[in-house]
Amino acid sequence: MSKHRGVTARERTRRASTRRPVRRILVLCEGEVTEPGYFRALRAALRNPLVDIEVEGRGEGPKTLVERAALRKKTSDRHARKERDAYLAYDEIWCVFDVDEHAKLADARQQARDNGIELAVSNPCFELWALLHFQSQTAFLERHTARIKLKEHLPAYDKSLPFERLWPGYIDAVRRATHLERRCEERGCPGDNPSTGVHRLTERMGGARLRLTTAGNDSRHPDIPPLKSL
Repeated sequence: MSKHRGVTARERTRRASTRRPVRRILVLCEGEVTEPGYFRALRAALRNPLVDIEVEGRGEGPKTLVERAALRKKTSDRHARKERDAYLAYDEIWCVFDVDEHAKLADARQQARDNGIELAVSNPCFELWALLHFQSQTAFLERHTARIKLKEHLPAYDKSLPFERLWPGYIDAVRRATHLERRCEERGCPGDNPSTGVHRLTERMGGARLRLTTAGNDSRHPDIPPLKSL
């Protein structure tokens, strides 16, 4: 029996080499400041040796963002095949954007599905994810209201999020976001307001490492089941 049965060629390549991390993730953000700044701070805090994370933000709309993600995916896959180096390909590419009133949001979602691109969409905006570090939010929320609520906890907030103020509430944010996502799905309206998929990305980045450091908060929300570690 082959010792490689059930193991892909890519996995065999990675097992044979220890020169690079296990997983490569590319994060493309709609915003130029808030989202990229948050994910870069998270990357620095995690210091996860098993994940190589690239973060970019160019101020693009959802459809343009997904188109660029699809192109980056094809380019990296082609380069990996040419060089016979599986590590050159991205394992996951995520697009991070808000719902707002984007006219081509449905097209962006479909294009992402067609090209294997992951989405972390916030409705109404990314500030909802930040707000969930401090409080629950189940009622309909407008963008400007989200910012007002967030400034109640972070009075100096403008565009940059102070990560050191957010990370102690990370476990609460993940559970609250999971609860919102599950509630929307149960009501047959996934992605409805309020909801965010940012927690799925942060967990893929290695968020379990932050959850371990904030485990003392674990009993605050007994109605929300704990997430499984990656």
